[in-house]
Amino acid sequence: MHQARKRFGQHFLSDLSVVDEIVRAVAPQPGDHMVEIGPGLSALTQPLLQHLDHLVAVELDRDLAARLRQTWPPQRLEVVEADALDVDFGALAAPDDTLRVVGNLPYNISTPLLFHLMRWAGRVRDQHFMLQREVVDRMVAEPGSSQYGRLSVMLQARYHMACLFEVPPQAFDPPPKVMSAVVRMRPLPPDRLRLPQDVGLFEALVARAFEQRRKMVRGSLAQWSRWLDWHALGITPTARPQELSVTQFMDLADALAAAGAPVTPAA
Repeated sequence: MHQARKRFGQHFLSDLSVVDEIVRAVAPQPGDHMVEIGPGLSALTQPLLQHLDHLVAVELDRDLAARLRQTWPPQRLEVVEADALDVDFGALAAPDDTLRVVGNLPYNISTPLLFHLMRWAGRVRDQHFMLQREVVDRMVAEPGSSQYGRLSVMLQARYHMACLFEVPPQAFDPPPKVMSAVVRMRPLPPDRLRLPQDVGLFEALVARAFEQRRKMVRGSLAQWSRWLDWHALGITPTARPQELSVTQFMDLADALAAAGAPVTPAA
């Protein structure tokens, strides 16, 4: 029996009722191009393959990767033995088709992995992930709430997200010390999608604002103050960053881009 490895953040899903609920939420179809991140002991892999013609599995643990290859032929299951943070997910999508991504994500890399996947949002139909409940709360948080922060703004600028259901620790082996939840992420359609003029500037602005979330935005964003006309933007400079909407952060970044402001202004 494979022993969970702490360095990989492994907690294997073992509750079959939770597995069934996830598969129903994903609703896989035979022709779907789907990637599973972190298949582990195949709790999700096996039921997914009952519906799919072909599945790609990204697995870092070489012992688990070997086990997957021994269980299914490559025509049914293609195993990519790699760190998901290094994988080019765009290359896994079929030409002129979109990718579906699922996974019980290792909690120790969940946030960096969500940011990594953003670059292929235009090629993705949907993503269903099991994550720490606290992370899901931050993903779907609305302005004004204590959970609303950098992760909320960056992901909500690109996806519509919904927390589907909670999963208790006892659904895993070994059980984690936290509650988990399943989240559905769907890239915003073209008629709702607005991309910043300068993505790097937008990312830097949002990160800077939430570094000191108790500060007023005129203080946390002081390095860009000479390029910002708060009144023209309709943003109160004494507001805290968690009070600003995703659109307002986008307006700030676009105003800076239009004014020719640098990503990292000199002090």
